[in-house]
Amino acid sequence: MIKVSETKIPGCIIIEPKVFDDDRGYFMESFNHKELSDALGLDVNFVQDNQSCSKKGVLRGLHFQKGKYAQAKLVFVPFGSVLDVVVDIRPESPTFGKHLVMELNGINKKQLFIPKGCAHGFLTLSDTALFMYKCDNYYNNMEEGGIRFDDPVLAIDWRLEKGMITLSAKDRALPDFKWNEY
Repeated sequence: MIKVSETKIPGCIIIEPKVFDDDRGYFMESFNHKELSDALGLDVNFVQDNQSCSKKGVLRGLHFQKGKYAQAKLVFVPFGSVLDVVVDIRPESPTFGKHLVMELNGINKKQLFIPKGCAHGFLTLSDTALFMYKCDNYYNNMEEGGIRFDDPVLAIDWRLEKGMITLSAKDRALPDFKWNEY
């Protein structure tokens, strides 16, 4: 049985799977469609699994998909540690322009369900981290969007000096947050 907790962003839910530890290690169900759907009160049909392996200081994001290609995601880190960030970019939301920051790692085994209409990114805190996520819609490169990680309006505390962060060229070129463009 999973435990779910609301966050300050509506629809963004922390999921804690039941973990069975013993002297051999541990076992857990990382995904159970029925349990997750029941816990969230909606039927999510994930169609794509993605994973990335990143070195310490690598920041990926903040990314999102637009329009009919918007994606809900279930994210988790089976190995290593990341600082995970979600930004609400749904204009009708009471938390539009607000962000959530939490640590996901292979020890706490927490997962995060991110609803459609949110930008997402993460910073690797450990030497390496394996980041996995399920998406309920297929990626479309023509409908991708992004926001600069160091946007002054969002003022996200990434807990690492800017000079210690490694970004892709694509992420370095992302625009600032725009209050009227989502």
